[in-house]
Parts: sequence; C-alpha cells; structure tokens
Amino acid sequence: MTEFSANLGFLWTDRPLPDAIHAAHAAGFAAVECHWPYDTPVQELRAALKATGLPMLGLNTRRGAPGENGLAALPGRETEARAAIDEAIAYADAIDAQAIHVMAGFGDGHAAAQCFETNLAYAAARTRRTILIEPLNRHDAPGYFLARTDQARGIIARIGAPNLRLMFDCYHVGRTEGDVITRLTDLLPIIGHIQIASVPDRGAPDHGELNYAAIFAHLDTLGWRRPLGAEYRPAGPDATFDWMRALG
Repeated sequence: MTEFSANLGFLWTDRPLPDAIHAAHAAGFAAVECHWPYDTPVQELRAALKATGLPMLGLNTRRGAPGENGLAALPGRETEARAAIDEAIAYADAIDAQAIHVMAGFGDGHAAAQCFETNLAYAAARTRRTILIEPLNRHDAPGYFLARTDQARGIIARIGAPNLRLMFDCYHVGRTEGDVITRLTDLLPIIGHIQIASVPDRGAPDHGELNYAAIFAHLDTLGWRRPLGAEYRPAGPDATFDWMRALG
C-alpha cells in the first residue's frame, strides 16, 4: 500500500502549522513535511507531532531576502548560507525531522557550482540527518542553479557524503526532463525523498500527463516503502483527498 506525506507548504496553509499537522493526521496521511517552519515555536510543533504520531520528513533552509530562492549557490553569501544551514539543522534536531533540503538559489557558472558544493559539504558534515538537493524546473523557477537530475547526480558523486541525497520531485522532473519512471529507476540509489503533483498544473496527482498509478506500481516493484510527499496545490479549501484513497 502506498503511503503519503502531506506537504504543509501547500496543504492547509490557512492554519497554523501545528493545526495543519492535526488536519493531515485526520485526513489519513502517514507523515508530514514542511517548507519554512521557523516562525513556529519548536515546542508547539513537537507537541503536534507527538499527539498525532506523524513523523516530520523534512524542512527547507530559508530562501533568503524577498525574491530569492535559497542561498547555498550564491558566491559571497557563504556566511548567510551556513547560518541558514545551521538554523535548519538545529530546528530539525528539535523536532526530529528526518531531512533538510538545502536550497541553492538563483545562479550559474563555475563560481556558483563551487559555492554550492562547498556549502553542501559543510551541511553534510554538520549532521547525520539526510541533506537533500532538489532540481527545480525552469518554468516555475527560471534561473535556479539546480535544474536537472544529471546535474544533481554529479554534485552528489563529487561530494561523496553518505547523507547527501536527491529529492526527486516527479512534477519538476516531469516538466523539465520527462521519462519519469526510467529516471526513478536510474536514480533510485541516490534518492532520499520523492514528491508528487500533477503535470503541468501542479494539482492533485489524479490527472494530467503523469500516470501516477503506473508510477506507484513501479516504485513498489523497486522496493520503495517510504511515504511520498504530496506537494501539490489543492483545488480549493473544500478539496477532498479522494485521490489518496484511490491511488494508495
């Protein structure tokens, strides 16, 4: 049976994060994940996780100033990037989050690549928790440093840290590269987390270009047993989770 993690960066965003965790539990999710929980006192989040029994799969490093999308690949901003990494690790430790997504930011070229890899090596050495990197598609995040899975694979191989892994978002890969099932098979040894949404509208995974029933069946044959991150935009405040019962 396929299980799902509610991404609270998109789901129940009208509620405080602890209330969103309770809503995810009531809806039948097996886990939760979030984007930037830092304005929520850790004791409140920890209490909600304990009350529901849901694991927190991951959180992101801060994006930076308004209009930015991460700091780790920005030359000259290493002090800020490492402060954001340290903050994310400390928060993850406090709530026992399994993984930390280090956001690259906008940039390109050799200096950005060197900066990103140096900061990722720093992050991986600072914690035993999983450090994730995620390619974002050029339609939604033009200019984002990390855009393709082959680029991510090269970074992971060069750093060589056992806790540095790929966040494989089927939506982003579907929009940029396609051939999602083949790429999942090829990249499985370095994948730390998988996220889902419909292509191209980023809605619930029950419509669009990707056949998620086939993808989930294939993941089952590959031995993937961890919850899949439902990082999608719901149709509205009254949207149901019928897709989860049908596909799970």
